[in-house]
Amino acid sequence: MGIPWDDVVVIQQGKDLNEPCIVTVNCPDKAGLGCDLCRIILEFGLRITRADISTDGRWCYIVFWVLPNPASIKVDWESLKTRLLSVCPSCLFSYHFNQLSTSPSPPLIYLLKVWCVDQKGLLHDINEILCNLELIIQRVKAMPTPDGRVLDMFFITDGMELLHTKKRQDYVCESLKDALGERCISSELQLAGPEYGHLQGFSSLPPAFAEELFSSELLDKVSLHPLSQDMKTLKTPTVTVDNSLSPVHTLLQIQCVDQKGLCYDIMRISKDSDIKVAFGRFSSSVEGFRNIDLFVQQNDGKKIIDPDSQKTLCSCLKEEMLHPLRVIIASRGPDTELLVANPVELSGKGRPRVFYDVTLALKALGVCIFSAEVVRHSTQERQWEVYRFLLEENRNFPLTRSQTRSQIVDKVRRTLMGW
Repeated sequence: MGIPWDDVVVIQQGKDLNEPCIVTVNCPDKAGLGCDLCRIILEFGLRITRADISTDGRWCYIVFWVLPNPASIKVDWESLKTRLLSVCPSCLFSYHFNQLSTSPSPPLIYLLKVWCVDQKGLLHDINEILCNLELIIQRVKAMPTPDGRVLDMFFITDGMELLHTKKRQDYVCESLKDALGERCISSELQLAGPEYGHLQGFSSLPPAFAEELFSSELLDKVSLHPLSQDMKTLKTPTVTVDNSLSPVHTLLQIQCVDQKGLCYDIMRISKDSDIKVAFGRFSSSVEGFRNIDLFVQQNDGKKIIDPDSQKTLCSCLKEEMLHPLRVIIASRGPDTELLVANPVELSGKGRPRVFYDVTLALKALGVCIFSAEVVRHSTQERQWEVYRFLLEENRNFPLTRSQTRSQIVDKVRRTLMGW
């Protein structure tokens, strides 16, 4: 029968801004639930400072300690609760009435067109508004015009699932107009048509770009670009496999640098690798490092005994924790292009808030974006989401200098990783 609606997700706010809020989830278990919950928490701009996970395969009890990251982010806690409830099996209509149902239908894609007077930081300002409205960007294309205007096309889904209503559509357009003021010339919102299908195709990256972004030998490198001195101290994560402590579970012990989205990355790898986490503890950061203990099983309910399977899982975890996102800057003819890539879940979902963080970093540096787009790229191992930004040359920030390029990569990576 489940438990009362109000008890499935409970949020206890901290006494002050420095005390984490405690998010408790108590519901029937399902494959990949931990990943889905971590993804939503990341979407809301929250950092998981600590987590405890416990499940017997039928029922799970999960506790997250979270803080806004950065602290200035205003969190709608009621909306967060609603979104978390939406992925809990006890709250799904299909769970009660159709136990054989697999997954809900994919969300509708809408096209938001925004005509604006082009200004430095505009893309980030629009992105911030959309994030606050719980609108999730699936694709974006920015097209500047010679007269100093720009048409930004955002293909979005609605976390609140209300964008089919005229009231919600009008509210989005009014919010953009109010926040952007005179910069906003016009905006319109409609259900995406065939143009979205054209943007769903896989990109054709220059071979040199693809080689640098998706190299399988990244574990031998700390970064894809020269970094500032303090970031050169990063250490390769350690992953230890122990089958001696439990008769039915394999213990994974992980030590790595603390970073934004760490819990999401680990739970995403577990979900896509068909690894079930029976018990997990993500300890608080100590001097910038995190210790994680996971008691896991394979999808068949057995321990991970095969040496090759252990090696593959450990290698995947290490690579994803060291390089959850790939950042490079390169020349494309006379232009300078910034590329940021992240793995796509097997479900087809990309990583939350990447576009937000990249545009925030570029705005902070005073770097203008001439055009931007989000595409998909496929390698033999997986699918990637690639953010491509053509940058405008700046007299005070010359993009041809290697020092400037390294500074951009360093700032973007720091923002993405929450450092």
